[in-house]
Order: sequence, then structure tokens, then C-alpha cells
Amino acid sequence: MGKNKILIYDTTLRDGKQAEGINFSLQDMISIAKKLDSFGVDYIECGWPGALPKDKAFFEEIKKVELKKTKVAAFGSTRHAKNKVSEDHNLKELITADTPVVTIFGKSWDLHVKEVFRIPLEENLTLIYESIAFLKDHKKEVIFDAEHFFDGFINNPEYAIEALKAAEKGGADWLILADTNGGMVPEKIRDIINKVKNEVKTPLGIHAHNDSECGVANSIEAVRAGALQVQGTINGIGERCGNANLCSIIPNLYFKMGYSFNHIGEKEMKRLTEVSHFVYEIANMAPETRQPYTGMSAFTHKAGVHANAVEKNPKTYEHIEPESVGNKRRILISEQAGKSNILEKAKEMGLDIPKTFIPVVVEKIKELENLGYEFEGADASFELLVKSICGKIKEKFTVESFKTLIYYTEDKNIIEATVKIKVGELEQLTVAEGDGPVNALDIALRNALSVFYPAVKGVKLLDYKVRILNPKAGTAAITRVLVSFRYDGIEWGTVGVSGNIIEASWKALVDSMNYLLMKIEEDENIKEC
Repeated sequence: MGKNKILIYDTTLRDGKQAEGINFSLQDMISIAKKLDSFGVDYIECGWPGALPKDKAFFEEIKKVELKKTKVAAFGSTRHAKNKVSEDHNLKELITADTPVVTIFGKSWDLHVKEVFRIPLEENLTLIYESIAFLKDHKKEVIFDAEHFFDGFINNPEYAIEALKAAEKGGADWLILADTNGGMVPEKIRDIINKVKNEVKTPLGIHAHNDSECGVANSIEAVRAGALQVQGTINGIGERCGNANLCSIIPNLYFKMGYSFNHIGEKEMKRLTEVSHFVYEIANMAPETRQPYTGMSAFTHKAGVHANAVEKNPKTYEHIEPESVGNKRRILISEQAGKSNILEKAKEMGLDIPKTFIPVVVEKIKELENLGYEFEGADASFELLVKSICGKIKEKFTVESFKTLIYYTEDKNIIEATVKIKVGELEQLTVAEGDGPVNALDIALRNALSVFYPAVKGVKLLDYKVRILNPKAGTAAITRVLVSFRYDGIEWGTVGVSGNIIEASWKALVDSMNYLLMKIEEDENIKEC
């Protein structure tokens, strides 16, 4: 007998946006909903119309969007104890949202009923039953989230089961067991679900939080125990320590355990990294580099022994093919690098290093890293270095001079940079003001280059990182600067090192412009502005 298909319920647009530092706009929510639909999740929980005006507006806008694979779910709670079910504002807003699915949560932990609701235990069961029955009368698919279910079961198993039975009696289509505090471990999840299965007939699901770092493990254990729906968020974003991470749950179930989904197959799996990074981008968060499957470091190899083995057979240090989840293999160049790392890194980047130059490249990299350079996040600097050593790079410009000045006035500080470059026999001197000396240098350099190479006007700075390498040296410390840019769909990073933070930044900026101009010359598909 084959395994049941698992339904994926995404709550990024409700639970996820409760994470500290995240604030999705209405358009952000629409964009994420479209992305999740194209990826193939079964349900998208899109907010609480009875509590938040933005969520209410979202449900109006999402009606205009043609979703092909997913069902939209509105979220809310059981009726207020003081209200009649037909007059409850929250429930009426859930109906008005006009979604095919409604998810409501109710209390299954007697502690909450007594100390939060402060109503009799039996009355809470009535709230659950009447709320679900009301929604079913309006022809909704109803998902009941049993809030704090596992804690409730441990404290009072009979009452937790009674809460589920009240929802089942009301007609709930799903009973979702929530580890709301995120404190469970897989063993408890398994034992409790095995007991619950003997008490109710309605399909079960799992909603796990990650406060004990077990959100993914608990979700997988719930599926093994019989749960048919998994709730979580993209990248695990959510309140406190976050929700169970669908970017780990989905590939674990698919690749490791042989489960299938309604709309997510091999083709969609290859878009997992894209979906992960899309949500990070919309949330204005830097992607977690060490995130399993989709993180930049997930298939990255640094030690020479590892790189050598991976070159011979990727299975030696990779549990799946990176391409199967839309990621890629990376070989880092570091102080631990040997010849194998450099050759594999060059191969990854499409660089052909003649054998006679390999020892020179290896020694030069070790020499630079001894000075404080780091090429792990600066592939562009690595490529420029290799091509320069091998005589395969044509100089596009040279720097004649640069300087920065800060003028202090009563009203404001004026920060000015002067850059003089030479292209062929022509010289260009440019002066620019900026928010700081590095910003002013960046503007001045690009303004000078744009006279000869208009493409530099379209470059976008993505990140600027400064690292003090020997802090005990105080103001005489060595500084390493990493910068990353984007242009016409390509991204690259460069590095500069100096005892002077301005000079270190300048080296990284110059490398970045050199790299872009080199790429435009090499690749006719990169558009010039």
C-alpha cells in the first residue's frame, strides 16, 4: 500500500508576519500568495479579517487573482463567550472574507479556558461546536486548530480529547494539533497522536512552533504517526523562535521518506530555493546562509579534503543533489584550501587555469589570505585574481587617484570624494557628495566610469560588510570589507583589505566595477544600459 499524500498548509502570511521585524504590505502579501500558488501548496492562510484591516483588504484583493493550485483560508477564533454565534463579529467577518476555507482556533488546554477565557470548561466546548457548525452551515471547509493541544493533553488528556470531539461533532473537516508553545519533542508528539487516532475519525494535521528547535522534527514525526496535513511557514519565520520550516519539511518528506503531494513534484522541488529566497527578499531579510536545502552554505565545501572528494563523487559529502532543490554547489577558497579546492572552484565558475599557473594561483591566494583577504563571499575578486594571473583579463580602466574630504559647517557635514580614472588615453576626473566617504567614492567612481561605460549607472549595491580582523590593535586594526552588487539579474561580491577602512572599501569597489565591465564584454546576454 502506498503512502498517503500529504497536504501542505502555508501560514507565512499569518503566523509568519507575526515574526519580529517583519511587516508585509498588502502588495507583498499578494506577491507571496501568487508565488506559493505557483509552487503548489494546498492551502494559504492569509490573515485574520476580524482583527486586522489590512488582512480584510487582502481578502478583497485576492479575489481578483486567479489561483490555480491552492485554496485561500481566512483565520479567526471561536465565538466570544458573550456573543451569540450568529452575531459574533469575528465569525461574521470570516464569512464576509468569502474564502473557500476557514481556519479557526479554539482552546484545548484547560489552563487557558480557566485562566484566559475564565469560563467553565463545558462552555468552551460549546463555543467550539457552535462556531464550527455555524461555518459549516455557510458551506465552508473548516479547519480546527486545537491551540496548545499537546500541552493540554499532557495536563488533562480527557478534556483535550473532548475539545477535538466538539469540533468533530460540529463538522470540522480537519483537526489540527498545535504545539503552540513549541516545547514538545518528537517522542511526545508520536505518543499523543497515536492515542488521539483512537478517539476521533476526522483527519489530523500538525502545527508546530520551533521554540525547542524541534519544529521540523515534530512535524515529520506527526506525519509518521498519521497526520495528513502539515502547517508551517516558508523559512520557518514566525513569532518568537518561528514556526516549523516548510523549506525543510517538504524535501524531507519527499526525498527522505517517499511521501508525495498534490501539486509539488520533481519540477516544483527544483524551485524550492527560489521560493525561499523570494520570501526572504519580500520580507527584507538576509537569507539564512546555513538553512538546510535552500541556504547558500547548504552545499558548500571549504576543507581541501572535502572538495577533493566532492570533485570525484558529490555523494561523498552531499546528501542530495543541490539542483534537485534549485540550489548549487559552492567550493570556497580559504586558508584551508588546497589545489583541489581551487581547481573545483575554478571549474564551478567556468574558469580554465593552465597547469603552469596553478601553483602561482594557490600561493597568491594563501599570501592574500594571510594579509586578511577572504574569498568565501567574494567570488568576483577570486575570478579577477585568477584571470589576472593567467593573463586573461583586459584592463578596462586604471585609477589615477582618489581622495575624500569632510567639511564641517554649522548646518551639516559635507562629505566629498574626488576620483580620477584613465580609460585608454582619456582621463576623467569626477567629484561627488555622499552620505559617507565610501558612498561618496562609490558615486564618484560610477559617475566617472559612466562617461565611458553607461552600464555602471544600473548597478545596485546589495550589501556592505566591515570586519575588524585584529581588534586588539585598536584604531590601527586591519579592516576587511566585503561588498555585493546586482546588475541585470547577476550578483557578485568583492573584497578589499587595508589598515585604512576607506582604502579597503575602495579596493572592493574598484574590483566590483572591473568585474561588471569584464562580464559585459564576455557575455552578450548581459544588457548594457
